[in-house]
Amino acid sequence: MSNPGIIEAPLTETAAPASGPAAPAHKAAQDIPANWSGIASLALGVFSLVTAEFLPASLLTAIATDLHVSDGAAGQAVTATAIVGAVAAPSIPLLTRNIDRKRVVLMLTLLLLVSNVLAVTAPSLPVLLVARVLLGVALGGFWSMAAALAMRLVPDHLFARAMSLILTGVSVATVCAAPIGAYMGNLWGWRSAFVAAGVVSLVAFAIQWIAIPRLPPKDHPSLKVLAELLGRKDVRVALLAVLLVVSGHFAGFTYIRPLMEQITHMSVATISAVLLGYGVGGFFGNFAGGFIAERSERYAIVSGGTLIALLAASLWVAGSSPLVAAIAITLWGFAFGAFPVGFQTWIVRAAPDHAEGAGGLLVAAFQVAIASGAIGGGVLVDHVGALGGPIFALIAITLGTLLTLRYGPRGGGAPVGGNAHF
Repeated sequence: MSNPGIIEAPLTETAAPASGPAAPAHKAAQDIPANWSGIASLALGVFSLVTAEFLPASLLTAIATDLHVSDGAAGQAVTATAIVGAVAAPSIPLLTRNIDRKRVVLMLTLLLLVSNVLAVTAPSLPVLLVARVLLGVALGGFWSMAAALAMRLVPDHLFARAMSLILTGVSVATVCAAPIGAYMGNLWGWRSAFVAAGVVSLVAFAIQWIAIPRLPPKDHPSLKVLAELLGRKDVRVALLAVLLVVSGHFAGFTYIRPLMEQITHMSVATISAVLLGYGVGGFFGNFAGGFIAERSERYAIVSGGTLIALLAASLWVAGSSPLVAAIAITLWGFAFGAFPVGFQTWIVRAAPDHAEGAGGLLVAAFQVAIASGAIGGGVLVDHVGALGGPIFALIAITLGTLLTLRYGPRGGGAPVGGNAHF
């Protein structure tokens, strides 16, 4: 239902360009009451999306056996989601620019629900891939709009905290999705995990319907806007930093299991415990990252990047020690928690007048970084062994951290509705 009493009146105005008078819009953004129920509904939506995204990893062999395909073919269920998500992220805000944002969120969550239903009933791999394509559209579209929606649901000074809460959905899904999916799949078959994911997405849809007020279109993204955004130095620097830092992270983390098996020689039970520690570390790191980003998104990214670079170096030098590896991987999860909220805050402050378009570019950059990190890390792993992942991570994250330190946003964080100072 619409809730015009919360923020509708002040936000029907289009934010003034950064170069023009922005005082009234900025004052309105500061005066709106925080809609934490709306923020929580977005967090639940993120949790639903990421849970559905992660499920195939823990169910891959069961899916392959049931659908009579190879493990590699079944793995394309993950690839399809990532590729479509990268395309959907900048496209969905553009294609829906004249539609109320609440309605768009509900449509994307409904698409997630349809994806889960298709996965539950899929008789073959092509049908499952269709389900994963729909998930990619929902995932890319939802992520691209998350920061812009948060900006309209809370005052400026609470934006980083709101993004931290939304991103908690990622941390909880990271901790829960794989182990719970594997457990349910073992008891009741792999489809049961997607039934549970479908129930969660249905609950998310209901809460979003109630908690999110009507949000008339505000940014009006277009291809011209995206081109204009890419012409801004601040946006380009943020996207380059994402490519370096996130590709480094995923190069290290994607191949962390071979390192634990071949270098550290951990048992399967120990590996599972360490990966759980990584997820729990990420959960708390998300809150720590939000706390730092409220004061400076630049310091949030720099602190997380510096810590991961040190941890990657420790794995390179002493990865054969089970204690060093366990501590380093757990802290790695904690440090990574600073990146999503830090980069989301940075990109929105760099383009407050086109937050949705900038958000779409950010998500696309994340997806490209994930793919390039996995490819680059894989090349090094093939040539130098399991330590290739940490080596790639050390180099790429160090470069991205130095770039952020030099060119990242200065000061305590500019108001979302005003200029960002670089």
